[in-house]
Amino acid sequence: MISFDCCWQRPDFRFEAAFEAGAGITALFGPSGSGKSTAIRLIAGLDRPDRGRITLDDTVLLDTAAGTDVPPHARRIGLVFQDALLFPHLSVKANLTYGRWFTDKAERRIGFDAVIEVLGIGHLLDRRPATLSGGERQRVAIGRALLTSPRLLLMDEPLAALDEARKYEILPFIERLRDEFALPILYVSHAVEEVTRLASRVVRFEAGRVVATGTPSEVLAAVGLGSTAERLAALSLVTGTIARHRPDFAVTEIAHPAGTLTVPGLVGSLGQTLRVAIRATDVALAVGHPGQVSVRTQLAGTIAAVDAGEGPAAMVTIALAGGERLVASATRLALADLGLDVGDRVTALVKSVAIDERGLSRIGTGTTG
Repeated sequence: MISFDCCWQRPDFRFEAAFEAGAGITALFGPSGSGKSTAIRLIAGLDRPDRGRITLDDTVLLDTAAGTDVPPHARRIGLVFQDALLFPHLSVKANLTYGRWFTDKAERRIGFDAVIEVLGIGHLLDRRPATLSGGERQRVAIGRALLTSPRLLLMDEPLAALDEARKYEILPFIERLRDEFALPILYVSHAVEEVTRLASRVVRFEAGRVVATGTPSEVLAAVGLGSTAERLAALSLVTGTIARHRPDFAVTEIAHPAGTLTVPGLVGSLGQTLRVAIRATDVALAVGHPGQVSVRTQLAGTIAAVDAGEGPAAMVTIALAGGERLVASATRLALADLGLDVGDRVTALVKSVAIDERGLSRIGTGTTG
C-alpha cells in the first residue's frame, strides 16, 4: 500500500494532493500539467515537497515533519519513463541486468527468465538499443525496472512516445506483468484507452489536486458539463462475456443482460469476461425497438438521471438491465423532441466501429474460441 500526502508550491503551480493505492495498477489520470508526473517524481524521491508524508507498506519514505527523507536509490522503486533511457553501448542483456546489481541478492525475488518470458524479449538479448523498435526498447526498459525487484513500479506515460501501432503492441505485455508479478504499479496517463484497459483504480488530477478516486467506471463517468473537453471525455465501462467470434466479419460478440455488444477484432476466448469502454458521445438513444439500423450494439435500459445545463448538451445516465450504468451524451433538443425523462425506457445504440479495441480489458478466463 502506498500512501501519499504532499504539498509543493512552485512559482507558477501549486501541487496539493493526497491519495492511497494498493495492489494492481492504479492510474494517475488527467490532462497535461495536472500534477500526475509531479506525484511520481515525489514518490521516487527525485523532487522534495514543501510538506509531505509518503509511506510504502510499513516504510516511511518521506516525512518532512519528522525530517525523514529516504534517498531515491534506497526506496526500492522501479521507474519507467516515456524515453526508455537505455545504455546505447550495452547489449539488451547487459541493460537488463545493470540495475539488478544494485539490489541485494536476498531481495532479488523477480527472476530473469520470468521477466524475459513475460515481456517476450528473449530474441533481443544480444542486440544493441539502436537496432530495436520503440516498442522493443520500452519493453527492455520495463524489464530492467522489474529486475531490480522493486516494491513499487512507477510508469510515467510509458507509451506516450510510441506511435499507435507500437502502443497497441505493448499493452498486452503490461497486462501480463500486472497479472503475473503481483506488483503494485502507479501508471501515469491521459489516454482513456490505456486507463480503462489496465487500471483497477483511478486517481483523477486537475490543476495540481485530486478531484476523484475510484474504479475506472466511477471516475471516468463522473464528468460534468463544465467544458467541451469534459463532455467528450465522459465514458462508461460495460462488462460482458465473450459469446461468439465472427471471423468472417472480424468482430466479437459480447453477451450482456441488456443485449449483445459487438466489438471490433477477434479478442479473448469464449466465456472470458471483457470490460468495454464506451464514450458517452458514441451512444445514441432510441424509444422502443429501433427497427432496421446498421448499429449492432443495442442495449435496453431505463433513464436513471438527466444532467442538463444551459448549453446544448445533456448527460443521460441509463440503468441497464443487469445493474450496470451507461452514460449517453445527447442534445437537450433531442431529449425534448423525444419527450425523454427519468424513468423512461430506452434502447442505447453504440456503433461497433466507435469502440476502441485498445481499451478492451480481459478480466476473466474462458476456453479457446
